[in-house]
Amino acid sequence: MFVFPVSSTASKPRATLTAHSSVIPAGGSVTLSCSVEGSAGWKFDWFRRDSVSSKAQLMRGNEANRVISVSQGGLYHCRGGRGDPVYYTEDSSDVTVVETFPSKPTVTLQPSWTQIYSGETVTVRCEIQGGEGAQWTYEWRAAKLNTPPTSNEHRIIRATESDSGGYSCRGRRDYFFSEWSDIITLTVSSSKPRATLTAQSSVIPAGGSVTLSCSVEGSAGWKFDWFRRDSVSSKAQLMRGNEANRVISVSQGGLYHCRGGRGDPVYYTEDSSDVTVVETCEF
Repeated sequence: MFVFPVSSTASKPRATLTAHSSVIPAGGSVTLSCSVEGSAGWKFDWFRRDSVSSKAQLMRGNEANRVISVSQGGLYHCRGGRGDPVYYTEDSSDVTVVETFPSKPTVTLQPSWTQIYSGETVTVRCEIQGGEGAQWTYEWRAAKLNTPPTSNEHRIIRATESDSGGYSCRGRRDYFFSEWSDIITLTVSSSKPRATLTAQSSVIPAGGSVTLSCSVEGSAGWKFDWFRRDSVSSKAQLMRGNEANRVISVSQGGLYHCRGGRGDPVYYTEDSSDVTVVETCEF
């Protein structure tokens, strides 16, 4: 009579699940491999669930192939089984796989100025085309965000030079990730800009007018306030406020200056230097 030695172990084996990547590219798939160390003859059951709290669903059962491809994000685990009756291993640990959302986010500024000044307010916004209505959580890479927001907006109130730099974002929901957006660069200047007032002529012809132009160099979005006074010692009076047009015509002599304002709350430039305009007397 022959006796065949049988080796047994008291501990139940645990399956091991590995993923060749944890991120599924847009329109692609990733490969998952299930194995049981030190023994043979196993077939495999594959499970997926949508969240940590949801129940795992059997995707494929009694698979001879220990490798599968998946194209859907989620939490995956596997187990091995062999023999009759079937003996099962312990379930593997979960492996998280996320999908890449096909649309790349865009970072925008509101207002849309990439150059601002210390004290101005701007909102940085992350927009995902095609992802409207979904409950996204947002990740930010930014110049000065010690605690980055998880919303799609970051409001910079009273900006400083340290807010200068590149801003990019991506969205995440369930087992979806978007790509990182392109970087938008914000520049914050510490020096307050000064408006510049120029006159087409310093002399108003009899019965005529001259054109005044107000400008702020190197930036956009300004509206203009126009002031006039009768003499150096008199108080300037506001002639026109919040004018979108940077050019006006005047037919009265005096000392004129202007300033620019933009944003909400309004940020004002330094006042321009005075420009003197004189009228021609009729005889």
